[in-house]
Amino acid sequence: MEFLRTPDACFDKLPGYSFTPNYLQVADTEGGQLRLHYVDEGDVNAPVILLLHGEPTWSFLYRHMIPLLVAAGFRVLAPDLIGFGRSDKPINTRDYTYARHVTWMKDWLTQVEAKNITLFCQDWGGLIGLRLVAELGHLFARVVAANTMLPTGDFAPGQAFEQWQQYAQTVPVLPVGDIVNRGAVTNLSAEVIAAYNAPYPDERYKAGARIFPQLVPVTPSDPEAQANRAAWQQLRQWQKPFLTAFSDKDPITAGAEKILQKLIPGTQGLQHPIVAEAGHFLQEDKSQTLADLIIEFVKNTSTQSSA
Repeated sequence: MEFLRTPDACFDKLPGYSFTPNYLQVADTEGGQLRLHYVDEGDVNAPVILLLHGEPTWSFLYRHMIPLLVAAGFRVLAPDLIGFGRSDKPINTRDYTYARHVTWMKDWLTQVEAKNITLFCQDWGGLIGLRLVAELGHLFARVVAANTMLPTGDFAPGQAFEQWQQYAQTVPVLPVGDIVNRGAVTNLSAEVIAAYNAPYPDERYKAGARIFPQLVPVTPSDPEAQANRAAWQQLRQWQKPFLTAFSDKDPITAGAEKILQKLIPGTQGLQHPIVAEAGHFLQEDKSQTLADLIIEFVKNTSTQSSA
């Protein structure tokens, strides 16, 4: 498998992101080995908050939330998915599959020896993270799902998503930072937009970002549709606390929280907030709100989730 590794110099002096880089080698079912980057802050023995990003972002998305969660007494893990951030980037789109991403993240999660995990997942962070919860449920204490879903391809995607798929494949230069800016209510600074572009010195580095929309199951016969259905069988039995925290200004995932609340038992009896004045990338709009929400959620459910 051919891959690129973004030069370290590209990550110098990023605004608000000065965390020590950590790396592990991850394997997939075909024996490939790639280097995965992750942030690991706080007491290694503390309860874990796992922050999973989506597409086309990376752990920089959580730069404001990480210090707040560490200050509250948590160990915070924020990996970069393969193809994103400081992680290795296969250059051929065919090397990216949904199944491989799940396998890479399962390998990484096993290696970091995390347990008693509170997962916060958004966008593709949910498509991958909810698979981890279904397959490694004993490691997780609770879940916060924001602007995400676990699709099985049984319902046709909307026109907006189809347009996004086509755009990601055909635009000559994929403007990663501008995409994030358009997906937030907050107007991001030029420095922040540049930081989202930092992992991608040229278009060769963006194979993962370009192909991700194509990997979402949109038909019942999709390669990962059945695996997601199997994951749903586990999630339909999930009794541990499961909170939705969707934003009010995200046309992409609006309404998906109702499906999660209906089908997952752990959502029952909880007050599920709608995060006001926040877009698809709500971490950019309401980082303090989200950190406070996670901290309070853990505090209020610690007895229940450990049962």
